Amino acid sequence: MTDPINNNLKILITSKHTEYRLEEINYTDLKPVTMNGEIPSLLVDASKVRQKIMGFGGAFTEASASIYSKLDPDKKQEIIQSYFSDDGGNSYSFGRTHINSCDFSLGNYAYTETDGDVDLNHFSIEHDRSMLIPFIKDAMKEANEHLQIMASPWSPPAWMKSNGEMNNGGKLKKIYRKSWANYYCRFIEAYEQEGVPIWGVSVQNEPAAKQIWDSCLYTAEEERDFVRDFLGPAFHSNRLNDKKIVIWDHNRDEMVERARTVLSDPVAAKYVWGTGFHWYNGDHFDNVQKVHNEFPDKNLIFTEGCQEDGPHIGSWDLGEQYARSIINDLNRWTVAWLDWNLILDGQGGPNHVGNLCSAPIIVDNNEILYQSSYYYIGHFSRYIKRGDHILHSEINSDDLLTLSAVDTSGIIKTVIMNDNDACREFELVHNNSSFPISIPAHSILTIIIETPMNKESEQNDF
Repeated sequence: MTDPINNNLKILITSKHTEYRLEEINYTDLKPVTMNGEIPSLLVDASKVRQKIMGFGGAFTEASASIYSKLDPDKKQEIIQSYFSDDGGNSYSFGRTHINSCDFSLGNYAYTETDGDVDLNHFSIEHDRSMLIPFIKDAMKEANEHLQIMASPWSPPAWMKSNGEMNNGGKLKKIYRKSWANYYCRFIEAYEQEGVPIWGVSVQNEPAAKQIWDSCLYTAEEERDFVRDFLGPAFHSNRLNDKKIVIWDHNRDEMVERARTVLSDPVAAKYVWGTGFHWYNGDHFDNVQKVHNEFPDKNLIFTEGCQEDGPHIGSWDLGEQYARSIINDLNRWTVAWLDWNLILDGQGGPNHVGNLCSAPIIVDNNEILYQSSYYYIGHFSRYIKRGDHILHSEINSDDLLTLSAVDTSGIIKTVIMNDNDACREFELVHNNSSFPISIPAHSILTIIIETPMNKESEQNDF
């Protein structure tokens, strides 16, 4: 066997019971002192190349922007670099923002509040110019590669809805479907005039949830018909065919049924780029695979996840929750993975209805606090970049989770997580090399094999 130390091996670790946070460590520090019997093998199959990755990111909300706007320039720069820099940051290349207000806004608002403004004569994004757009543009300046922005509505303006308010569910009135479809187009055009390109939109955030905050209900048939008859044609007539349309944008538990209803209609399907999903109602990872199996020509994107019920400052479970989802989702053909709020305050807000949550970076009394989730996401986002491909990898152990990717040079990056209370041993197998590793309790590793693959056929896959 080849000596792994001479095989250009690089290992990064974050570990609960040490001070290691995304720090490089020598292989000898993780090599088991003694090996008791057989240990699980982690096999990376470089001949099985899967989906191309678009990147990782988080959400630019008004709540996050309001916190960011009050910071001094040095702390603003620290946050932007921590998330978007390729030099010591998490290398985010994707973002999400809201069309009109969401729960993580300072209150309800829409871009036209004028009752019956079907021609959108009073449409204006002036509200976003003070905090939200400057926040996004600062991130765009730092990102070394194009920052793709997805926009999602939580609710149409109150006057377009059956319940006459933005909160508490309600439905889009049928007479306003054409105006609402044009609303997305006006939003995209207005943001791009501000220098913020929009990659695409989701039809509706969480269309099956009646919330006490900004929300709007669509059945699967209503979402299908809106895309087919209004939103898709509006994009076409406004020459926005390059903008992506994402359906569902809700939990994994019902994503198969929603995708079937919308994507089985050939006219609706031609407008749809893919299916977005969240994590708030259990794991249901198999449903991600099912949607891919049934609609392999469409994409999958994780569009939102966070820990609810407050900031959970210092919790190690946060990071493990993120890694568990990222590993399982990307192993099931997901092409991008987006966190929720980039920044929240020490209470887990602001939120205009008290729906407090956590974020990877908390700003508490002007102090920047990095949560375990920040480091765990970084084990993926810093090393698995846009344009990389996921590889088939497997480990014969129920105690460890793993994900592997390869870049265009053939360099393999593998992430392994141990969320158990004791260390675990495994053997990483690559080409003609095999070497044992002991991963500490509640730790995550990123292993980079810096010797490119030599197989010409594998190089040609890209």
